[in-house]
Amino acid sequence: MLNPAVDAQYMAAALALSERGRGRTGANPNVGCVIVKKDIIIGRGWTQPGGRPHAEEMALAQAGASARGADIYVTMEPCAHDSTRGPTCSIAIIDAKPKRVIVATLDADERTRRRGIDGLGDAGIPVSVGIREPEARRAMAGFLCRLENGRPFVTLKLALSLDGCIAMADGSSQWITGDQARAHVHLERARSDAILVGAGTARADRPGLDVRLEGLSDRSPQPVVLGNDKDLPDHWLQMDEPEAIAGLTDINWLLVEGGAKTAASFLQAGLVDRLLLYRAPIIIGGGLPGIADIGLEKLSEAHGQWRRIDQRALGQDMLEIYDRAA
Repeated sequence: MLNPAVDAQYMAAALALSERGRGRTGANPNVGCVIVKKDIIIGRGWTQPGGRPHAEEMALAQAGASARGADIYVTMEPCAHDSTRGPTCSIAIIDAKPKRVIVATLDADERTRRRGIDGLGDAGIPVSVGIREPEARRAMAGFLCRLENGRPFVTLKLALSLDGCIAMADGSSQWITGDQARAHVHLERARSDAILVGAGTARADRPGLDVRLEGLSDRSPQPVVLGNDKDLPDHWLQMDEPEAIAGLTDINWLLVEGGAKTAASFLQAGLVDRLLLYRAPIIIGGGLPGIADIGLEKLSEAHGQWRRIDQRALGQDMLEIYDRAA
């Protein structure tokens, strides 16, 4: 007998696994997969660095012959298009002969969309779609945004005082927030494909934009600068306008860290999908504002643009996370 609560529980496990691949899968989605038989997880997988192996391939390899008659939970529709890089997941699942397949959301790639689940159905394998779909779309928002909007998913990070400043009047900003908040920023960097700052910030601070957390230093994102700076290292990417992020074809997750003009330019262009606001319990007064003018003409235009989805304390600081309102 089907049990939606149990299905939701195992899909939550698959979603947790999908987060392990975030920021490391290139143009591929960060998918998670678990295989369950007799209430025991016998296989689990997540998209590996560079996009291969896929989550289903990894989980099937772990489950082996025991996958026959099992339930397979996967956060995105199994791929159905041929690739020189690895096996087609929908065919591999058919060959494994599971009892059923539970999918959180359909693939946004037109080469696979509905072909994966239709192929499974044609092979006589029952398929359920939509279990924890909102969570799955959020977990794989980078891939979905790139396919649906033609650009990476953009997170704007701001570290602010209570009065909305990012630095003293003379530009000094080390440090607005405390150790825990800064560690969380580095975790967000590790979960991003690329990180962008403005040319002014790059010139003034010469930031490394790397990940300085033990065990995660190899996950430093691709550095990008908005503007031109001939003195930056060769591995930095440079672009003239926010809209140029559409050219970042192998990047799903972009973290924008500043400064004030860069933040304003992305907001004004309507290219920010998520806000990370780290607020320190300090008042600067007369400092530099976190965001420059975004061309707002009426206060009413500011309302209804954002919805808070999370809030948590990081030491003495407070993190607020906002998604763009639909």
